[in-house]
Amino acid sequence: MKTHLDWSAYDTYGMGDAYAGIPATGGNYAKAVAVCMNNHQCQREGKGVMCPSYRITGDPAHSTGARVKAFKAALNGELGEQPFIHPDLAAAMDLCVSCKGCKKECPSSVDMTLIKTEYLAQRNEQLGVPRRARLFGGLPQWLYRYRRPLALLVRWRNAWPGLARLAERWLGIAAARPIPLPASQPFVGATPDKAGPRGKVVLFVDTFSHYYTPEVATAAQAVLTAAGYAVEILRPAADDAEADRPLCCGRTYLSQGMVDAAKLEGRRVMAALAPVLAAGTPIVGLEPSCLLALRDEFYSLSLGPDVAQVGKQAFLFEEFLMREGNKGLKLNLKPISGGKAVVHGHCHQKAFGAMKAMKKVLGWIPEFEFDIVDASCCGMSGSFGLEAEHYAASVKMGELALLPAVRSAAEDAPIIADGFSCRHQIADGTGRQAIHVAVLLQRALA
Repeated sequence: MKTHLDWSAYDTYGMGDAYAGIPATGGNYAKAVAVCMNNHQCQREGKGVMCPSYRITGDPAHSTGARVKAFKAALNGELGEQPFIHPDLAAAMDLCVSCKGCKKECPSSVDMTLIKTEYLAQRNEQLGVPRRARLFGGLPQWLYRYRRPLALLVRWRNAWPGLARLAERWLGIAAARPIPLPASQPFVGATPDKAGPRGKVVLFVDTFSHYYTPEVATAAQAVLTAAGYAVEILRPAADDAEADRPLCCGRTYLSQGMVDAAKLEGRRVMAALAPVLAAGTPIVGLEPSCLLALRDEFYSLSLGPDVAQVGKQAFLFEEFLMREGNKGLKLNLKPISGGKAVVHGHCHQKAFGAMKAMKKVLGWIPEFEFDIVDASCCGMSGSFGLEAEHYAASVKMGELALLPAVRSAAEDAPIIADGFSCRHQIADGTGRQAIHVAVLLQRALA
């Protein structure tokens, strides 16, 4: 079986341990599936992320373990000669939101997000990439080439219910869900005019921060500058064939199984990072799913040995601040007015243990009180909450804990969420506008 992702990390799995049966075909991909030990931790409620689809349905068929069983059947030949387009496998994967909760909370660390990407790539190879997937996956290109007309279309669609219903029939985008509107101007970023007393950092501005929320990148640059760093924006390499197009981690492509396109974006990022890695300069990112793609999915995109060094130098904004705080960094911050803040962690932040850094950094603000919501996935999960057939499930996930917690917060309480999709879900479900932690810290600068 030819795979689209590199599964060599699983090459030695299953040697001498108690695997629950490696499928007959699939090679290392089959080993990645077989790490599941059937302990049913994915079929639970209470604390943690895993598994959002099981939590809203109570049906074991929508759990990580059931998905593993479906893949084992597919790779064992039980679903025919074209198992990746079999309806049983599609049904098992239908409500998977790629939250990565299983990668951390499953004792066997099943990476269903990556397994799903390979599944979608195999399916696309046989059936072609669906129209909606091309639209969502190709967002970085659409925004670069057609940002103004796209913004106009989105504004019309959101304003006219009839047009929203037409888009639902034609593209499968839920008419009940507003589509995020690109900012009037993308992020530009200032060039540092002097060396920072604490050295230099490189800011990786993802597609969502660049086109939708440039204020987040602006705030991060302001805070890092105030902290004593010269902040350079990561730009494409000089010999990049599309040197004027912003860099992208490839997350949107991966989520739709468009692996070749994701590899192209990954190669652009790695080329841009080459001098940064050689100099040992820290890389700071803003959007959890994008920055953490550099530390996780890049290993599976065949991007070369330097990916390991990226993992050592790339940090989420608050991770970097916490690390530097442990080395003596002191930010001059003032109290912020408002009630007790509500903080929601992006699923990937939780999967990589980054919420500790969030808690630490928020504690730097004088007199600042906050509660971190013990919630599973917000339910938006990139394009999942925009898909007509998944809209109801998306809302149910949000209503498990996050949306009620936001509604119960004081009217003037800050709502903090680093994830672009999470902020979208909060706004749609409660009418409250959540902000990135960088924006909050910029407000607190004395």
